[in-house]
Amino acid sequence: MPFKLTNAQIRVLEEIDKDMENTKPMNRLLQGDVGCGKTVVSIIASYKAVKSGYQVAIMAPTAILAKQHLENFKKILEKFNINCELLISGISKKQKQDILDRLKTGQIDILIGTHALLEDNVEFKNLGLVVTDEQHRFGVRQRAKISSKGINPDVVVMTATPIPRTLALILYGDLDISIINELPPNRQKIDTYAVSQKMEDRVNNFIKIQIKEGRQCYIVCPLVEENEEIEAKSVLDLTQKYKDKVFREYKVEYIHGKLKPVEKDTIMEKFKNGEIDILISTTVIEVGVDVPNANIMVIENAERFGLATLHQLRGRVGRGKYKSYCILKYKGKSDIVKKRMEIMTKTNDGFIISEKDLELRGSGEFFGTKQHGLPEFKIANLFDDIETLKSIQSVAIKIINQDPKLEDEKNIRLKKQVNNKFGKKINI
Repeated sequence: MPFKLTNAQIRVLEEIDKDMENTKPMNRLLQGDVGCGKTVVSIIASYKAVKSGYQVAIMAPTAILAKQHLENFKKILEKFNINCELLISGISKKQKQDILDRLKTGQIDILIGTHALLEDNVEFKNLGLVVTDEQHRFGVRQRAKISSKGINPDVVVMTATPIPRTLALILYGDLDISIINELPPNRQKIDTYAVSQKMEDRVNNFIKIQIKEGRQCYIVCPLVEENEEIEAKSVLDLTQKYKDKVFREYKVEYIHGKLKPVEKDTIMEKFKNGEIDILISTTVIEVGVDVPNANIMVIENAERFGLATLHQLRGRVGRGKYKSYCILKYKGKSDIVKKRMEIMTKTNDGFIISEKDLELRGSGEFFGTKQHGLPEFKIANLFDDIETLKSIQSVAIKIINQDPKLEDEKNIRLKKQVNNKFGKKINI
């Protein structure tokens, strides 16, 4: 490797190594803060799989992230004669067919892509390892679909959303958990400031100074467009104001979730290439591309975001050699708002932040459950009831081990409930 691995990366690699050499397929959740080096771990695991005679599938939630992975994988693995390819919906029919043919005959070692990997015509010769990045963007069925393209391949699911360990054991009971809890020595500490709206002019002047020095800036808003019922900044309004008045001498663009994927990718590509000075966005950039030159993250109405999201957004900067800053602009004088802003300014540790977030907000809000495809708990508070949930989980595992198809008379009612909730499609 062109750099020294951290002790945490080495420890996690030993866990993965052990799993890969076991007769039982690996099913591991790899958790780690933004920038802790999860991708490097997946590259080394992929190397091991390929050199053992298998193919690897790497699934990312966006085309731009898939492209970034391809660059990183090629940089390290090409010299070992390992062939990496990219499969995304934007490629030509001819290119796609060529990739599919070479994949089927085993000429491609590592295929990196988006949901395009799930299509029926994507056939591997000998799939041995599946890695899904930002796993909360993929449902359980999608993970199962990609795994079904091999014979019980090893599976690693990666996430940069730090989840308290006790909670992770409940949410991902089917997965072993590895945690990278150490950042590489070259990672910049990001200075975080919480300011009221009164400081707007000072913040804008600071952005101008940084852009004059050649840097770039993210500005995140809670809304796409103005909403009469919610008093908060919107992407479209702010873009107009900044383009016409405040930053008219600079290149200002916007991005949000309602744009077509190809439009989002084009804008992010331009930002990465330095053609945009200020990018105004919703949280779509939370999972995103590395832009080492971007060193300022301004978050409007920071009180409207969960701490975990604020931390993810902050992780978009500090990826290069430049001193980086995160500025949280907030409204409201309540104790809880002040407490949350204080946590963000005092720590850069995602696991501490996630514990505090869960404590302050409760589990339902903690995840934005619907957005992340995580289960919604109607009768339990994950923070208060964690011990109860752990004991329920152990009972569930015991039942499944003794009666996997729920055929015993004592489990008939349970089977009925499961079928009612998940439909007959579930394989019991």
